[in-house]
Amino acid sequence: MGDRMNGSRRGATVCTLLLAALALGCGDDASGPTTSPPDGPAADVSEELSGGNGIFLGSADAFTAPAGYVDHEYVAAGTATSYAPDGVLTDDGRWRLRPDEAAAYRTRIVVRRPANASDASGTVLVEWLNVSGGIDANPDYATLAEEIVRRGHVWVGVSAQLIGIEGGPVLVTTPLGEGLKRLDPARYASLSHPGDGYAFDIYTQVARAVRRGGGVLGGIRPGVVLAVGESQSAIALTTYYNGVQPRTDAFDGFFVHSRGATSLPLVGPGEFADLAGSIGAALRPILRTDGDAPVMELQAEGDVTGLLSSSAVRQADTDRFRLWEVAGTAHADSRLVGQELQRLLDCGAEINDAPFHVVAKAALRALEAWVRTGAAPPEAPRLELTDDATPAARRDADGIALGGIRTPTVDVPVDVLSGEPGPNPDVICLLLGSTTPLSAERIAELYPSRDDYVRRYEAATDRAIAAGFVLAEDRGALLGYARPSRVGP
Repeated sequence: MGDRMNGSRRGATVCTLLLAALALGCGDDASGPTTSPPDGPAADVSEELSGGNGIFLGSADAFTAPAGYVDHEYVAAGTATSYAPDGVLTDDGRWRLRPDEAAAYRTRIVVRRPANASDASGTVLVEWLNVSGGIDANPDYATLAEEIVRRGHVWVGVSAQLIGIEGGPVLVTTPLGEGLKRLDPARYASLSHPGDGYAFDIYTQVARAVRRGGGVLGGIRPGVVLAVGESQSAIALTTYYNGVQPRTDAFDGFFVHSRGATSLPLVGPGEFADLAGSIGAALRPILRTDGDAPVMELQAEGDVTGLLSSSAVRQADTDRFRLWEVAGTAHADSRLVGQELQRLLDCGAEINDAPFHVVAKAALRALEAWVRTGAAPPEAPRLELTDDATPAARRDADGIALGGIRTPTVDVPVDVLSGEPGPNPDVICLLLGSTTPLSAERIAELYPSRDDYVRRYEAATDRAIAAGFVLAEDRGALLGYARPSRVGP
């Protein structure tokens, strides 16, 4: 079991890709939202989990606390309520839900927090863990880790869905999919999940418990609580924001990352959400425009077209909504997948190697500032799309997408970075985009010298920072994607 667990830890992040297969102040700062807990029941998080093989999370790298941080894992228990539509669910997202049935639950949360409360920002990210591969994975923590740690944020991963605890049907064939109780019964056998219909209230009750602080946060006083989710979890947050947040006011802001043109369906007791069925459903909701909590929606180029087709639910920016679409990026890329899994994949082309994570970190900081100060993030240009019945990205002569948020890897290219996949039609490959080297002759046409390439790349980096789409702290990381050795002297 130990070797299998270690392999699952290293490899499971790819399962987060399978959806389409079918601070600005410390905790004592008075700025920002109130820390008063919203009304309603909170999860009991008084019991810490121990034993077995330790904390399990599917990620490309071992889940080890960075310097200055500690990890704890707790049972989250209580009685949750499912929801049913109160009227017709419409594409404008202005839904009314009513409480339906009640059931006991006993799930888990993972808390990564600063070891010293005085180092904490007061911002807590509550990630709806992704179960597309049949296990809990943390793609948003993996994407945002540097920003979380350098700012002193708390991260909480929530096992909100049934598959993560009990195992069950997986969106694609993998060697995983057992759920926590089967992966490590010595640690997780006592957990019990009543079904995905209760996941939304479980998530709410964890947010309330987090907002109330206490031992689970090690004395850290939360000031801002953000809902965070990627891919299937972003689709779950669509349902949550449209129907549950208006009832609970549990979160101060929402980070909706790589959603598709659908929402996570409401289901009955003991049932799994039929995400594959919902992808083809007629309902294609936007995020409601009358909510109080700000929403940052972040989409890769590969999310906007293709399997996820988020272009079908594009919406205009408002005083509570921002949409950032990033040119040259894919639903998942080489950084998120990790080197070990890249060696196992054969998509017919190198998978996407764009610096999507640097834009994601800027988006998170912009959302946090929006919640704390009311200063909205910059508006971003949309990707340019064709007028076809199934829109595709418009591209330049080299095949690079036009429009959207630009980084130097697309404006000063030596590769064509794209959300379009390689020729392998396997569903994993359809989500990984591609990296296609430009020919030596084309590179020579673009750049008369290596120094010219470096100057242009640095200038494009500084433009992205000045526009607010990359953080100054990530300048070095973005410069690290330059490839001067590919350019002649």
